[in-house]
Amino acid sequence: MFRGHTPRTIDAKGRLLLPPDIKAEILRLSPEGKIMLTNFDQCVVGYPLPEWEEIEKSFSSLNMANKLFRDFHRFFLSGAMEVCLDKQGRILVPPYLREYAHLRKDVILAGVGRKFEIWDMERFELKRRSVEENFDLVMDKLAENGFELRF
Repeated sequence: MFRGHTPRTIDAKGRLLLPPDIKAEILRLSPEGKIMLTNFDQCVVGYPLPEWEEIEKSFSSLNMANKLFRDFHRFFLSGAMEVCLDKQGRILVPPYLREYAHLRKDVILAGVGRKFEIWDMERFELKRRSVEENFDLVMDKLAENGFELRF
């Protein structure tokens, strides 16, 4: 499980050094260090290969007669690229994904359950502020959908 967030830097070649906890979790789930990166929700998302394979399977249950489903399927899967951790614990974020998510030098790497996200630092802060400003509405919607937050 991925959680928390940390500022990181992408070098001029597009390499991103993963924090030790994220690297360890990737290697636990995918001992060969294989990760699938794709475009999603204005950021780049990364899944250890076994998690990605489950996502690909889940698409088989969608009705592809629905244009919205087909379009999302095409967008999400066609943006995907397999990358592998190098010996230093870095991944190479492909140029088209860096462009999609507006990733330059300073980024936020956020753990989000089964995946991690790579955000442009400014976009991450805007998204975080938006959620904070709408917190009560979000909590009400979660409760309407059966989510219980227990403290």
